[in-house]
Amino acid sequence: MWWTGPRGRPGGLGLGFNGAQLLAVAIRGCFCNDLHHVAHRRGAGIGSISVEVALVLDGDPLIATRADMTVRCSMADGSDPAPVIEKAKRSSMVGISLPRGIPASVAMGS
Repeated sequence: MWWTGPRGRPGGLGLGFNGAQLLAVAIRGCFCNDLHHVAHRRGAGIGSISVEVALVLDGDPLIATRADMTVRCSMADGSDPAPVIEKAKRSSMVGISLPRGIPASVAMGS
């Protein structure tokens, strides 16, 4: 997983994640979870998973302009993982929500 963006420490010690890093982790985690669910519904098991997320930021203020995933997956029984990956791609909540765009609001709590 990689991302571009600021590497400052405003308000902290530089020990936590920034927003871009959290977005990349959310995309990756959601997709990995979906791979397991799809495989389970098909009565299969996942042998191994590796998902890399390339998140590109641009503009001022910075926004995510692209997220590309590279998925390496093997099935426990040695079968072709392509159908499981394809189904997960079509059903991943994060993966299908981001390209469509979602409204985001900010409200001050009391």
